[in-house]
Amino acid sequence: MDLVEWWRTAVIYQIYPRSFADSDGDGVGDLPGITARLPHLADLGVDAVWLSPFYRSPMVDGGYDVADYRDVDPVFGTLADFDALLAEAHRLRLRVIVDIVPNHTSSSHPWFVSGLRDRYVFAPGRGDAPPNDWQSLFGGPAWTRMPDQSWYLHLFDPGQPDLNWDNPDVRDEFEDILRFWLDRGVDGFRVDVAHGLVKPDFSEISVFDQDGVHEIYRGWRKILDSYPGQRMAVAEVFDTEPARVARYVAADELHQAFNFDFLEAPWEPETLRRIIDASIAAAAQVGAPPTWVLSNHDRRRHVTRFGGGPAGQRRARAAALLMLGLPGSAYLYQGEELGLPEVLDLPAAARTDPQWLRSGGAELGRDGCRVPLPWEGDAPPFGFGPGGRSWLPMPPDWAGRTAAAQRADPDSMLNLYRAALRQRRPAAALTWLAAPDGVLRFETDGGLLVTANLGDSPHPLPARPLLASSPVDATLPPDTTVWLRAG
Repeated sequence: MDLVEWWRTAVIYQIYPRSFADSDGDGVGDLPGITARLPHLADLGVDAVWLSPFYRSPMVDGGYDVADYRDVDPVFGTLADFDALLAEAHRLRLRVIVDIVPNHTSSSHPWFVSGLRDRYVFAPGRGDAPPNDWQSLFGGPAWTRMPDQSWYLHLFDPGQPDLNWDNPDVRDEFEDILRFWLDRGVDGFRVDVAHGLVKPDFSEISVFDQDGVHEIYRGWRKILDSYPGQRMAVAEVFDTEPARVARYVAADELHQAFNFDFLEAPWEPETLRRIIDASIAAAAQVGAPPTWVLSNHDRRRHVTRFGGGPAGQRRARAAALLMLGLPGSAYLYQGEELGLPEVLDLPAAARTDPQWLRSGGAELGRDGCRVPLPWEGDAPPFGFGPGGRSWLPMPPDWAGRTAAAQRADPDSMLNLYRAALRQRRPAAALTWLAAPDGVLRFETDGGLLVTANLGDSPHPLPARPLLASSPVDATLPPDTTVWLRAG
């Protein structure tokens, strides 16, 4: 057994299976496509991959509406394809984390179809009105009325009824699901909506982060610890204070939690330093590592969030070195190593996100960060699959952003990430150093000195850097991060 748990300093790469690589030409990414492209990730230098859901699903919410947690949806392949992916990943020394979706199932799940209502959250209405005023995160009421006039809860889409975690059958089922995938050899789980499982009294306004969830995760931790190989779980907990998030990663619960404060932070030094300090302090209280993330499948890509165009690219490069220099564990979202921006001009007919559909087009939704990856070639779909199509259209100007084009360019975003992951020094702590206004400078116990200029003026560089996000000479330009040897 390793002396240091691998997940404490790991860099984990998120794969959104529909959009990573297509093997059969239908325009939708799949498990064999992922398997064929795993060498890209091994060469990139990440430690593990996280797969968003690939289970049987009507795909109302991109697979986060699960109809069968123990099988692969035919659009993605078969269980044999999953086993082959896992074996190849392990051969390449990549660990594999899979999504688990315990807050809700699909309305096509056998439990819901057969009317096992005690396993879901049902309640009588207030006359013709729903039980309370809770709203769906996808817009509109969080309740849908059944023909018998009862109402069921769905904090997301009506096709995603919320489970009743007060029912022991639900708890037993998910513990069995965990064991099913652990027995197949997965290295861990990403827990979707981890703070949503236990519901409050219907009179309360706040729906999430109820104290009862922690008993559930203490049970899950016992299961994870019963398997060899340091199996782990990372919690999705959003809109929650760092001190509350830390409760999910206590020593007897889950191992990590995503850092949404960091993900959503503006490119502003004081705010970033405050978030970094709060995140490290909260995690340290329970002995957990902090985590860092810039983009994911639910948020606008950070190239666009940081301004788009050349300025957004420059800041994204600087943000990557800042993030990868921090102590703890980092999560990358597929395509960020290529500097992909958010696609904001997708045609309405191509959009499938329930956020877009339920808002009547008022919200663009998340399709723009889920556009398939460009691998090679001069025209869409850039080698995504053999059929010459992709389930979402790809911008023609991505020709210069393909993995093949960037691999040949020493100054590309891809090669910046490759160099950073080769030179990254895992660390558990940092010390802030004096710096001019607009500059963040810290030293880690891994021996790295990180200096990030988020201001408007250049500043002198004391030494030649090991790595720079943009060209430097004797000064550190704005929107640039450098790594130097500490001391």
